[in-house]
Amino acid sequence: MSKRDYYDVLGLNKGASADEIKKAYRKKAKELHPDRNADNPDAETQFKEVNEAYDVLKDGDRKAAYDRFGHSAFEGGMGGGGGGRPGGMGGGAGQGDFASAFSDVFDDLFGDFMGGGRGGRSRAARGSDLRYNLRVTLEEAYNGLSKTITVPTSVQCGACSGSGAEGGAEPTTCPTCSGMGKVRATQGFFTVERTCPTCSGLGQIIKNPCTTCGGNGRVQKERALSINVPPGVETGTRIRLAGEGEAGMRGGPPGDLYIFVEVERHDIFDREGVNLQCRVPVSMATAALGGDIEVPTIAGGRSRVSIPAGSQSGRQMRLRSKGMPALRGGGHGDMFIELAVETPVNLTSRQKELLKEFDSLSEDNNPESKSFFKSVKSFWDAMKG
Repeated sequence: MSKRDYYDVLGLNKGASADEIKKAYRKKAKELHPDRNADNPDAETQFKEVNEAYDVLKDGDRKAAYDRFGHSAFEGGMGGGGGGRPGGMGGGAGQGDFASAFSDVFDDLFGDFMGGGRGGRSRAARGSDLRYNLRVTLEEAYNGLSKTITVPTSVQCGACSGSGAEGGAEPTTCPTCSGMGKVRATQGFFTVERTCPTCSGLGQIIKNPCTTCGGNGRVQKERALSINVPPGVETGTRIRLAGEGEAGMRGGPPGDLYIFVEVERHDIFDREGVNLQCRVPVSMATAALGGDIEVPTIAGGRSRVSIPAGSQSGRQMRLRSKGMPALRGGGHGDMFIELAVETPVNLTSRQKELLKEFDSLSEDNNPESKSFFKSVKSFWDAMKG
């Protein structure tokens, strides 16, 4: 039985375009797939016939040979018809031919979604992102700063302009994978794809590697970068500098540099978001009589605070807008003053006498103590009863 014309098998006219061939194959493959035609005993044979036709017509060189010589192009040594190619050995398409043909369609359908199909593979690898840890003081976080940092990184090789080839010559197509970056091995109805061992997935090779960079297209070097840290940063703030990471392989795009900020602890102020806490010791006399004290601010100035008479330890007062600036605008936070009433130490004899005299006269001046010990007396009386 003579073979049917491949164009007729796919329902096409001779000279159909590559897109028309591909669309026709998809349609026929779905219609005739054996799993969908369990009641049709001829479906498997027709399915193989469709795959055989597509395996020839999808290839530009083989299609041209078929258009000129017909089926005889792959018989009698004219087209290298052995090795399991369609028409070779006088039979129909084998499992390997179906796997190869279907793999091409799978690439076209899902290649973009999975990260690149045929012809879309990047020939130059993007450089890695870099991380730089930056420690700043609380004052620097308040004011913001401009700073020059030194970053060890990979930069584009000047000798080969990043191509990796001596003299800046263009790389050549990898002969192992024909520029695909991957090689395939057929196992039954499945095609196993792996990275090409010759070009490491780049699809290109360099015959004469650059002696300066060894063919990588980049060299190790320390770079000095000027950075601007905005006011209001806090620990964990991340600043991205696009394109300041490692140079890409063989002229590929550079990665990014990420600066992670850590704000150092301060001797006077504790930070809580945009607010600041400041614990201020006051004398027992000032807390009892009231008075004015001066407290520092993170901006470097001073603020006068009035202490009400009879203030206790732990009392807080707010200084509005004396805290940290908001990172993305929106004003400043507040500063909270916490009073710590200080008990005097190393008293002189005269001071002791005065305190004793004061204590004897202060029966009604300690309301909290009076209330506490009254509760204690009631507790003891209840226990006795």
